[in-house]
Amino acid sequence: MAKRTKKVGIVGKYGTRYGASLRKMVKKIEISQHAKYTCSFCGKTARWAPTLPAGTAPGGGRAGSAWSLAWGRRGERLWCGGGESLCPLQTKMKRRAVGIWHCGSCMKTVAGGAWTYNTTSAVTVKSAIRRLKELKDQ
Repeated sequence: MAKRTKKVGIVGKYGTRYGASLRKMVKKIEISQHAKYTCSFCGKTARWAPTLPAGTAPGGGRAGSAWSLAWGRRGERLWCGGGESLCPLQTKMKRRAVGIWHCGSCMKTVAGGAWTYNTTSAVTVKSAIRRLKELKDQ
């Protein structure tokens, strides 16, 4: 597939609307919002999924094989393994709503930042709590 945008990236969908500086700010936010994050409880992150072999169509192809089981009735991917493209099913930490993050592996739901899983203030507080616990144990 050809590369569609040179500089604008994810905000190319806005075209020439809203002004360049606003689109740059939104680009930074949307890149962090859609990034792959690691779960702090189970430690899992995104894994890679297989690509279909040449000549195999989604939903069809080799009957009874793993490749035919890899695709659902409407063409959505149901199974993931090792390969070249990111699998949407294996992405563990996902943003559900503003400030709500959910891990698909350990099924924990966490309150985080609006656009990122960890905010800078949360990291500061966690390190301070850890340091105070270490001082208490000594």
